[in-house]
Amino acid sequence: MSTLSLVLLLSGITSIALLACYLDAKFQWRLNDWMNGKCSNPFIAGKTSQQAQQLKQKDEQIKTLMERVETLEAIVTEPAYELNKKINALR
Repeated sequence: MSTLSLVLLLSGITSIALLACYLDAKFQWRLNDWMNGKCSNPFIAGKTSQQAQQLKQKDEQIKTLMERVETLEAIVTEPAYELNKKINALR
């Protein structure tokens, strides 16, 4: 294999990979997943929007849980809580 053939082959493979990345970013076709065997049909965009919606719901749930944990931490670290705990231990 000559040097020119090798350079053209590598250039072609690189161009195909870059084109697939561009199409994934622009149209969410999931071509890279398809080339790696992670999905059966790269042109189904419904699943990606569904996954984005699920991620958004999970993010909201995590935010809510973090706020609850912060509230509980504030309650537990209050001096009045510790005093109440000591009083209840004396009974």
